[in-house]
Amino acid sequence: MHPSLAEGISLFNANSFWHAHEAWETLWLKAAGEEKIFLQGLIQLAAAYHHVQRGTFRGGVRLFDAALRKLEPFPDGYFGIDRKDVVKCAASHREKIARNEQIVEKEFPKFR
Repeated sequence: MHPSLAEGISLFNANSFWHAHEAWETLWLKAAGEEKIFLQGLIQLAAAYHHVQRGTFRGGVRLFDAALRKLEPFPDGYFGIDRKDVVKCAASHREKIARNEQIVEKEFPKFR
């Protein structure tokens, strides 16, 4: 696994979503094709959770929608990432913030 990808996962799991976004963006800028789309989905997912942390749910809903759309076609394990539980949790959180309900930090998903 590329060090920036692993760093982004570690930062995401530590709820440092903006920094995870930044770590993955360094890879995204150099990527092409399917990898670029997948990485953009991860970046948007991190940005969605950053919006949740800030309480800007409207932006979070849009980013969850974009992230989930981009990640959906890829099989679990793509790019070496077990993301099934994270995506499932994110879909649930998207619905929750669409209803203006809070998500507590302990509910944030973690990559395995």
